[in-house]
Amino acid sequence: MEKGIFKAYDIRGLYPAELNEDGAYAIGRALVAHTGAKKVAVGMDMRESSPSLKNALLSGITEQGADVVDIGIVSTPMVYFASWNLDVDAAVMVTASHNPAEYNGMKFCLKGAVPIGEGNGMEEIRDMAVAGGFPEAVRRGEVEENETLKEDYVDYVAGFFKPGVSKKKIVIDFANGMGIADKDVYSRFQNDIEAVSLFDELDGNFPNHEANPLKTETLGALQAEVIANGADLGIAYDGDADRVGFVDEKGDIVPMDFMIALLAKEVLKKYPGGKILMDLRSSNAVKEVIEEAGGSVERSRVGHSLIKKQMREVGAVFAGELSGHYFFEENSKAEMATLAAMMLLNLMNETGKKMSELTAELKRYFHSGEINSDVADKDAVMAKLKEIYKDGKLDERDGIRIDFPEWWFNVRASNTEPKLRLNLEANTKEMMEEKRDEVLGVIRG
Repeated sequence: MEKGIFKAYDIRGLYPAELNEDGAYAIGRALVAHTGAKKVAVGMDMRESSPSLKNALLSGITEQGADVVDIGIVSTPMVYFASWNLDVDAAVMVTASHNPAEYNGMKFCLKGAVPIGEGNGMEEIRDMAVAGGFPEAVRRGEVEENETLKEDYVDYVAGFFKPGVSKKKIVIDFANGMGIADKDVYSRFQNDIEAVSLFDELDGNFPNHEANPLKTETLGALQAEVIANGADLGIAYDGDADRVGFVDEKGDIVPMDFMIALLAKEVLKKYPGGKILMDLRSSNAVKEVIEEAGGSVERSRVGHSLIKKQMREVGAVFAGELSGHYFFEENSKAEMATLAAMMLLNLMNETGKKMSELTAELKRYFHSGEINSDVADKDAVMAKLKEIYKDGKLDERDGIRIDFPEWWFNVRASNTEPKLRLNLEANTKEMMEEKRDEVLGVIRG
């Protein structure tokens, strides 16, 4: 087992070359040995390698003396839900999220969806799993299956929907992934929601397209179906259903940072004056709209486990990330993609506005989108950027973000590849294009 499969936020690797059953067994033992968990909830996605990896993980957990609640094939938000609804000390999801079929991995949390990630247990679990030699357990744990959690989850999420005066027509692209586990939430409201489903058969080979709504090229079928059906909204899940993207009634893709602002407006009705975290790559318009709705805004690092940790540290009631992760107080500060969809439908019902009308107020600036560049010496390039743009306001929370009165940019290093990722925004399209090319010139030499 390679150390490299342990990422800042989760475990991710090629099966079986980088992550196999022996590795999953060792990870199970390491998780229990490090956390001291007495009972662990475990779920998995629909990948072909998930059952054997899960079984090996269960062997490791039980041999280290902890009991297991097996919740079956579920979405990642269901695992987080289990972590605070069941009598467990930790939870694990066997998944590689949106990665292609040949990958698999795991996501961890403690009771109450408290994240395990970089700086919060991941390194210790990694080192123990790689080294082996675990302390002897006084007993072997037992495995029990839970048949009711999925229904409890559906009941809970469905409880947030507020019908409007008119029936909404939506198209949902499940991408053959675990969003299908949430399908029953929508079917509860057949008098209020007419749902057209795309790619709604579980298939870990992802035969139709990559399950990653952040990549706009994966949304073509959804856009076409929204237009063909005259739908009010299009919804796209990623592979393990902890991320979600949206398409408006015109078939236009809704920028995921815009969703942070729209969802925050709904959240602030319940938590007036609440603190909201926004991904530091997000548009300045997001911050402005949240503040106009009475919220307090703080920028966050990129990465789901890091954001959840920061939410707890500052008392945030909601957070959003540019990749389509949306974190709710209602799921113990963890993702709940279908709740995001429910809240968005509520906002449309309450205001009577179309999706394109809701996003119109956020179109204040011009954003480059995320641009990747292959870079051999990432540190040298970052130092050069800081020197060239030293007159701006520097934020080194995650890579570098440098703000000027009329534009800003953020450059972050990839965790897994020799790449730098640029996001840039300006007050005018002309300035955005000029500064984008200028900064890319520095990055690419």
